[in-house]
Amino acid sequence: MSIYDFKVKAQDGTEISLESYRGKVLLIVNTATGCGFTPQYDELQDIYEAHQKDGLEILDFPCNQFASQAPGSDEEIHDFCTGRFGITFPQFSKIDVNGENAIPLYQWLTANTKFEGFGKSPMALMMAGVAKKMDKDYKNNGNIKWNFTKFLIDREGNIAARFEPTADLKKVQEKIEEVL
Repeated sequence: MSIYDFKVKAQDGTEISLESYRGKVLLIVNTATGCGFTPQYDELQDIYEAHQKDGLEILDFPCNQFASQAPGSDEEIHDFCTGRFGITFPQFSKIDVNGENAIPLYQWLTANTKFEGFGKSPMALMMAGVAKKMDKDYKNNGNIKWNFTKFLIDREGNIAARFEPTADLKKVQEKIEEVL
């Protein structure tokens, strides 16, 4: 199975094949509008503006599974993200990333990556506590731990890296530039 075998839903409900992104470098992100990590939209937009011309696409998948931090409709979420953060990268219909209702794309992403750890910052230590309350075995599975987990896909459709929400976006950008 390849990333190009998956179909996802656009905000308007139409089905989009990821085949249409073949040859691009993809950063796939599960997001939320009411999260402590929501300001990452600013940096993600900056990365997109800097590298879209080089073949980068950021694919934004709103998700309400973590503390109900993306409660709005697809349209409300999109209006918030474009109005507040000026995002111009593709944003898709709200999804589940874990559990029995997780979309097949995320089932594949989580089955083919490992949790990379939250790091040592104060935010990372807080996230470890939150993750442990939700899943005692969180360190040993690929499940998404929180909003703004990122997957970097190379031009051949391979998973090049996984970044937890606490990852420094400068490091994410460096890895994107390496893969580009």
